[in-house]
Parts: sequence; structure tokens; C-alpha cells
Amino acid sequence: MATKNPLDVLANLGEELLGKASQSPAAAKAIQSAMQVKDRVDDLQKRVRGLEGMEKRLADLEKRLAKLEGTPKKRATSSSKKTSSTKSS
Repeated sequence: MATKNPLDVLANLGEELLGKASQSPAAAKAIQSAMQVKDRVDDLQKRVRGLEGMEKRLADLEKRLAKLEGTPKKRATSSSKKTSSTKSS
């Protein structure tokens, strides 16, 4: 009689285990729960990737805004004079 390859033995054990697990309601429920968790994790990964892109776009917009704003102009001081005159009335 020839000796079996260890990989063949492991494969046979794995097949037996899967066969028994497929007949067990508790195992089927555990597998279903694990698949749901996997689906949720995949969905969260997609959302996080989207957020990373949005953060990059936001950083770029903030840089552009800072460039456009430059130094404050003197127009802001003229509007403050108007508000101070109305407050004293």
C-alpha cells in the first residue's frame, strides 16, 4: 500500500470539514454572518477611498483660495468705519 502525500491528506480533511459544516445550521449562519461583514468592510473601504480623494481636492482648493486672497485689502477698513458710525448713533 502506498503512503499518501501529506497535502492529499490535508485536502481530504478539508473537504470532510466543509461537508460537515455545510450541513450544520450554526456553521451556515456563521458563514453568512462572515460574508455580510466582508461586504460591509468592502463598502467602507470604497467610502474611505472616496473621502481621501475629497480631502485632496479640499486641500487643493484651500491652496487656491489662499493664493487668491493674498494680503487683505484696505476695503475692509472702510466697511468697518460705516459700522462704527451706526453703532454710535
